[in-house]
Amino acid sequence: MSLAARIEKDFLAAYKAKDELTVSVLRMLKTAVKNRQVELMRPPTDEEVLAVVAKQVKQRQESVEQFQAAGRAEMAAKEAAEQVVLEGYLPTRLTAEELAALVDEVIAATGAAGMKDMGKVMSAAMAKAAGRADGKLLSSMVKARLSA
Repeated sequence: MSLAARIEKDFLAAYKAKDELTVSVLRMLKTAVKNRQVELMRPPTDEEVLAVVAKQVKQRQESVEQFQAAGRAEMAAKEAAEQVVLEGYLPTRLTAEELAALVDEVIAATGAAGMKDMGKVMSAAMAKAAGRADGKLLSSMVKARLSA
């Protein structure tokens, strides 16, 4: 079953169960996927839908940080709950050890010698991680490995 079909199925199940949080989150997600479909002028692939989900998770993460900084705990909690629902559609995250091994593997494969090769390493690492790692964490690991 495609990711878009799974989202639709889960939306209908949440709607029937009267799960307001899940319904609202999946409704926003379906809209974002539909917007992506309009941009592409074709149905999005699972990878493209996954990218939309990852973008939505990142938006929620940034919102939580901003609400916490502004002292709006109730809004931060709502955004965090939405983030949890969205993360259910992402593949499992890589552990720090797995991420470090991935970075080392990519550095070896690309033959990176220093910071000048960071872009090359990052693009290859992001392609391999494909939604399973946070870009900031990955970037800091690559930077630490290349500067050492």
